[in-house]
Amino acid sequence: MRLGAARDSVFHPDCLIYLIGPRAGTETDMLDKPSKDTESTPGRSMRQLLGIDKNRDKANEQKSKEPEERKHQFATWYIFAAFLGVMLIQSLWLHLTQIETIPYSQFEQLLNDNKISEVLVGSETIQGTLKEPFPDGRKLFYTVRVDPELAGKLKEHGVTVTGAPSSSFLSTILSWVLPIFIFYLIWMYGIRRMAERQGFGGLMAIGKSRAKVFVETDTKITFRDVAGVDEAKSELQEIVAFLRDPKSFGRLGARVPKGVLLIGPPGTGKTLLARAVAGEAGVPFFSISGAEFVELFVGIGAARVRDLFEQARRAAPCIIFIDELDALGRSRVPGAYGGYDEKEQTLNQLLAELDGFDPSTGVILLGATNRPEVLDPALLRPGRFDRQVLVDRPDRSGRLEILKVHVAKVQLADGVDLDQISGLTTGFTGADLANLVNEAAIVATRRKADAVTLDDFTAAIERIVAGLEKKSRVLAPQERRRVAYHEMGHALVAANLPGVDPVHKVSIIPRGVGALGYTIQRPTEDRFLLARHELENRVAVLMGGRASEALIFDGEVSTGAADDLQRATEIAMEMVTRYGMDQTIGPRTYSAPPQPFLMGATGSRVEASQTTEREIDLAVRDIVKRAFDRATDILQQHHADLDEGARLLLANETLTADQFPAIQPAAQPAQPAA
Repeated sequence: MRLGAARDSVFHPDCLIYLIGPRAGTETDMLDKPSKDTESTPGRSMRQLLGIDKNRDKANEQKSKEPEERKHQFATWYIFAAFLGVMLIQSLWLHLTQIETIPYSQFEQLLNDNKISEVLVGSETIQGTLKEPFPDGRKLFYTVRVDPELAGKLKEHGVTVTGAPSSSFLSTILSWVLPIFIFYLIWMYGIRRMAERQGFGGLMAIGKSRAKVFVETDTKITFRDVAGVDEAKSELQEIVAFLRDPKSFGRLGARVPKGVLLIGPPGTGKTLLARAVAGEAGVPFFSISGAEFVELFVGIGAARVRDLFEQARRAAPCIIFIDELDALGRSRVPGAYGGYDEKEQTLNQLLAELDGFDPSTGVILLGATNRPEVLDPALLRPGRFDRQVLVDRPDRSGRLEILKVHVAKVQLADGVDLDQISGLTTGFTGADLANLVNEAAIVATRRKADAVTLDDFTAAIERIVAGLEKKSRVLAPQERRRVAYHEMGHALVAANLPGVDPVHKVSIIPRGVGALGYTIQRPTEDRFLLARHELENRVAVLMGGRASEALIFDGEVSTGAADDLQRATEIAMEMVTRYGMDQTIGPRTYSAPPQPFLMGATGSRVEASQTTEREIDLAVRDIVKRAFDRATDILQQHHADLDEGARLLLANETLTADQFPAIQPAAQPAQPAA
């Protein structure tokens, strides 16, 4: 376990034990209304066509020359290909629709020879079909009508008579316009949209930024909508003051930070804070993920960085927000976090843009990441990201404020104590609390209630922590008895050790994946440091299930304690290798530090010699063995309570501390005299 996560409460699912800690979630600390994305490019193109933005864009013409040349080059090739296509279609159309045109005198001769099978007589033309084809194989013919009297006179003198049709202007125009229009539709709704969806950035928009633009009317989030991060909000107030009035802000020579980096665990509200800054200042908000700059071909990401900053300069004052900055700004140092040419060029372009733009123009860059340790040092130096703002998990008062924001749109029952709920959710982030309120509302809706009660919140917490309840899973009587003794062993050991979080509930109802029962301990306060004896007590609680099985079933243990052993070993290993709490090994560190904001496996690699590694193994084994012995002694002293608690669990399936006083903390604080 992490020392910084010492405030996490403990959860024992079926002979398994989990720590209720930070979980990944969405970046929000409040109910966030979806904003409407607006595309500024088409409108700006129309303004440029009308000449409105000519002067404003003149200064940026030189910087955007390279990507514009690529766009124009491709457009030229497409126009050339479309012209060839139109000519080809026109030629094929004429070839397919062409009918043999014959003189009118030949038509009369064919008619006199009885070689025509049928005709279609028009006002000016005659079309027909021959009984026998011409020498070239065609049977259809076409001729223009001539006045019979004039034709007769001409025929007497041996003159070949051929009519001239009137001009068909409309058909000629359509034969050219229709193919051009078809190619235009293919371009607008085919090639352009397909190009925008390609991983290499599109054809016309190969270097165009994919940032979503939220105008000031769309960004309706303000600091009033963000709770639980008061320190971070106060840090960002200066950004808002500058964006509102840049001149008065710099009257004493101060300059606003070019970049502000928001760091913290997932789900704490970094994205929401950035949008709140834009909403508070009333400026456009460019939002993009760092992963959208990473492409297959070298140079595309750098072109997108240039285009993004060009758009921002035209819309200044504004805010550029790059989420998941670690995808773009990873360290260029060879090794574990090394990159490749495309990423390095994209990062280099970002560094150049941060150095090149004038902060007085009103363009502020906000970044967010939960992995600051992998960022390039050149990106974090003063002059680029001048300020780093920590957005950490909220404490109890912060969780209370976040719950107030989320329950505003929920029909809450009278008497629901939000402070009690905030005490039950130690380690929860804003995203976790939003999910909790939603789950509680779903539970209340499922039981067709008129309002959400405290029991609904309790059920939602168990649903999030322990998983879905599986009442359909039927256990054999012997297995249920073993699970009952196992969970009661955890609860009794926790109740009889000082400084351990009190037991909230014990259950043998299966939940989640493979959890046949669970024990939940509720912390009474947020903890940030743990002493050695407190860690040893936690290991003893973990070993309480195994000790109970060994005591009741004559040393015959089961596989149910597998996760208990895993977690106990992890705590003991960190006590020895990270915290230097073993006298034999000494006060030094033998393991690499874990990631500060991402919870997960810290790795079991120990940097020590073989002799020291053996000493570490022996020290870890001794800690776990002593914890097991302590748990066994406690359960032997409370054997009667162990049997009674297991019997009640088998009968009721769920027990609370109020229903079974034996699992309440043994040492109660003295009550003052009345």
